[in-house]
Amino acid sequence: MKQNVLTRYRVMAYVTAVWLLVFTVAIIAKYAFGTGDTMVISQIHGVLFIVYVIFAFDLGSKAKWPFGKLLWVLAAGCIPFASFFVEPKVSREARALATKPAKEPAQA
Repeated sequence: MKQNVLTRYRVMAYVTAVWLLVFTVAIIAKYAFGTGDTMVISQIHGVLFIVYVIFAFDLGSKAKWPFGKLLWVLAAGCIPFASFFVEPKVSREARALATKPAKEPAQA
């Protein structure tokens, strides 16, 4: 697995997490205080989340994660603050895979 796959995932995990927090604050402000519109923020977060899902699937397929782990990583992108806790753990595991040398093909 290449390091750039992990880097793309990490960047999108943090960017998506920050925009989810911005969206959460905007929703609270809209319904608690009747201020502002959340349309633009929700659309930006939606596009970023789609990119996050693509990069998470890419990382998961290259790291050969079980489907349950992939779902957990994707769910972390939907829960405010969860991505900040899940991403470092995922990165540690994936970094260990990225530094392992590739296995030599078996010779007949």
